[in-house]
Amino acid sequence: MPNVETRHAIDPVSAKSFDTQSLRQHFHVDGLFVPGTLKLVYTHYDRMMLGSAVPTDKDIVLEHVAETGTPGVLDRREMGVLNIGEAGTITVDGTTYEVGAGEVLYIGRGAGPITFSAPGRYYILSAPAHHTYPTKLIKIADARRVELGSAETANERVIIQFLHPEVCESCQLLMGYTQFAPGSVWNTMPAHRHDRRMEAYLYFDLSEEQRVFHFMGEPDETRHMVIANEEAIISPPWSIHSGAGTGAYTFCWAMAGDNVDFTDMDMVPMETLR
Repeated sequence: MPNVETRHAIDPVSAKSFDTQSLRQHFHVDGLFVPGTLKLVYTHYDRMMLGSAVPTDKDIVLEHVAETGTPGVLDRREMGVLNIGEAGTITVDGTTYEVGAGEVLYIGRGAGPITFSAPGRYYILSAPAHHTYPTKLIKIADARRVELGSAETANERVIIQFLHPEVCESCQLLMGYTQFAPGSVWNTMPAHRHDRRMEAYLYFDLSEEQRVFHFMGEPDETRHMVIANEEAIISPPWSIHSGAGTGAYTFCWAMAGDNVDFTDMDMVPMETLR
């Protein structure tokens, strides 16, 4: 049985009163990527579920999650899996996919048991689905690339989009990751919100001694949390989501909500941030 934790939705007025411990309790996810373990966090933000699977000498099988209320975890859901480790295999409905480092496997609604095999380190994201799209392995070369930022503002980066309408059809799950040019550390700055969708971040490829300062909150009431390698953040729709690292890092972003328009953002002018 998977280790499943439930996170309830928090409104912005309540969040203003949180201290650091309370912020981390509600929005920060650690303890991921433990060898031999399947961990899931079921959120009440658009019913997004995130987690990890790290198989060792035994495969890890994901089939039933009581929190979804269905016999099979994907009976009414879709899933995206990013491998942040060495190449491994994932078996879905009798078909085995070799998922290399940095590649994403999309798994459509109605798929049967999902088997994760070593030596991969798998980051799992899932959201409710109203339609079945085919399971698809997306290589890095097949992803959509968007270059943004500049060295002068320390945010020169490339956004690599995997679950995106131009790459792989999905119901509501959008997913990809962002990599930075040497010396650039700021992600998603200038900041934005999208009230129609929640977002989740996974920070990885970060050295053990380095940290990312993740910023959240309403634009005029920002907060921060200090994040280590392979830790995640649940970002509510009312919050900005941005960060700066003390060293090089990559972050995986994923969204679920009303649409799959990546550009559906409410930009936040820099002068309004507090």
